[in-house]
Amino acid sequence: MDIANSFGSIDILWSPVTFAVLVSLTTVLLLRAFAPARVLGMRDRLGDYVGKVDIIEEHEMSQSFAARVLVPLLRRILRVTGKVVPKRNTEGTAALLQQIGNPGGLTVIDFYGLRLLLAVVVGFGCFLVMARFIPATEAMRNALVGCAAGYMLPSMWLKSRAKARKKECVRAMPDALDMLTVGVEAGLAFESAMLTVGQKWSNALTREFERSVAEMRVGVPRDEALQRMADRVGAEELSMFVAVLVQSSQLGVSISEVLHTQAAQMRTRRRQRAEELARQAGIKMIFPLTLFIFPAMLVVILGPSIPAFQSFFGSGIGGLGGMP
Repeated sequence: MDIANSFGSIDILWSPVTFAVLVSLTTVLLLRAFAPARVLGMRDRLGDYVGKVDIIEEHEMSQSFAARVLVPLLRRILRVTGKVVPKRNTEGTAALLQQIGNPGGLTVIDFYGLRLLLAVVVGFGCFLVMARFIPATEAMRNALVGCAAGYMLPSMWLKSRAKARKKECVRAMPDALDMLTVGVEAGLAFESAMLTVGQKWSNALTREFERSVAEMRVGVPRDEALQRMADRVGAEELSMFVAVLVQSSQLGVSISEVLHTQAAQMRTRRRQRAEELARQAGIKMIFPLTLFIFPAMLVVILGPSIPAFQSFFGSGIGGLGGMP
C-alpha cells in the first residue's frame, strides 16, 4: 500500500490548523536551539551558597569548648602581656623555639607573655599560701622569689628542651646517614631516600627530613631546604653535613660518595664522643661518692666503735678530773 495515499486519506493532517501548529512548533524549537545561554544573575549565584554548609564553621563548631574559646582567649592574653616585656633576646628565643619545633604555634611574644603570666600567678599563689602562716612582709619576700622562679622556669624549660632535641638528632645522625647511603646506592633519589628514612624511622631528625622533603616539593630549592633544616636543629654536626652536601652538589660530586664519606666520619665522631664521655665518668662520680657514698661508709665502719670511743674518752676525762 502506498504511504502517500494512506496519509492523503486523513484530511486532518492537511488542514490549516495542523499546518499552523507545526510551523509554530518548528519556530519555537529553532529559537530555543539558537538562543544564547542564560547568564546567571547575582542572586542566582549567591543562592547556590546560601543553602550550603560552611566547612570552616562546621570544623570549628565540632571542636571542644576549650579549643574554641579558652585557647584563643589565653593566646590573646599572652600576646597582650608579651608586648609589655622588653625584647632584648628575641632572636635567641626565636631560634630556640624553632629548634623545638614551635609547639602549639608558640611565637616569641606568646613565650614572653607566658613567662610574665606565670611569674604573676606563682608569686600571687605563694603570697596567698604563706600569708596564713608567716608575717606579711616575709610572705611578700617569698612571693618575690616565687615571681622570679616563675619567670625563669619557661626559659629553663625551653633551653633544656632544645638541648635534648639537639642531642637526639646528633645521636641519630650516623644511623640516618647509613640508611641514606643505602637508599641512594640502591637507586633512589636523594629526596626519595630522605622520605624513605622518615617513613621507616621516627625521631626528631627523620621528622626534619620529612619536613625538608615537603618544602622541596612545594618549590623550595634543595640547598635552601637543607640549610633551613640545619638552622632548625642547630647541631654542629648537621650543619657541617649540610655544608658539605651543598658544596658537593655545586661542584658536581657524586652524592653517594659524599654520603658514604660523611657516614663514616659520623660513626668515627660517635665513637670519639663515647670515649670522651667514658673518660669524664670518673671525674663526675667524685661528687656522688663524696656526698652520698662516703658518709654512709663511714657510718657503717665507724658506727660500732663510737660507744667504745665515748666510754674510753669519758673515763679518761673523768680520771684526769679526779687527779690532784
